[in-house]
Amino acid sequence: MVKVLLSRKYLNYLAIFSIILLNSCSTTKKVPYFQDITANGQSDIENTTIFKGLTINPDDILSISLVTVDPTTGMPVNQLASQAANGSTIAAASGSSTSAASGFLVDKNGEVDLSIIGQVKVAGLTTYEARELLKTKAAVFYKDPNVQVRYANFKVTVLGEVARPSSYILPNEKVSVLDALGMAGDLTIFGRRENVLLIRDQDGKKEFARLDLNSSRIFDSPFYYLKQNDVIYVEPNKGKAASLNQARTQTFAVIGTVLSVLIVLFSRI
Repeated sequence: MVKVLLSRKYLNYLAIFSIILLNSCSTTKKVPYFQDITANGQSDIENTTIFKGLTINPDDILSISLVTVDPTTGMPVNQLASQAANGSTIAAASGSSTSAASGFLVDKNGEVDLSIIGQVKVAGLTTYEARELLKTKAAVFYKDPNVQVRYANFKVTVLGEVARPSSYILPNEKVSVLDALGMAGDLTIFGRRENVLLIRDQDGKKEFARLDLNSSRIFDSPFYYLKQNDVIYVEPNKGKAASLNQARTQTFAVIGTVLSVLIVLFSRI
């Protein structure tokens, strides 16, 4: 009787070990990125995606500075500093913390309200084009104005099987899928690298794209570079389900072993 129980115990452990071994083999093959790039680094990629400046949309918040030289002191002065400090603010998560993005809100008409220049329509322009436009308008009032325009609320969200899922406020607008995943601590071993989902708001509608990190073709995808408020979701692979099943199997094996021992003990009473 004892030998039968022990043999069942060993069979349970053998089954668990086999599941772990098979799962690790299948998972390891799917972990490396860009598997079609040869060992010497050469590939057949010819048309990688070229970054194009993002266009400004209503509800964006812009960081705008207008620096001129004070004729009396010769010191640079930001003419918009006080207005920017009292401008629009939004709460935004950056990593594990929450911060406020302050700046100039692009209203529903696509305009920003600058106290000195007035209402200026910037929607549909890139930050470079907006900078040149504001510089031209500021030149009416100031000599040799220096204008800078940046996004203050450029946010992407990374969810699913990554080390640090969160929303991230980014300091610049040229951000790729790989950059965002890097900020999120990379995919876990249980993330599906061949089927990463990207969700994008485009003209009031949702767009969806599937990206394969195992292939170098991601570099010529039109979704390689991110836009404001993009969401990246990494699905769990079969290994995640298998790991959960392994935990359950181990638990049941332990319970079965304990019950078997108890049965043997009570049968001798």
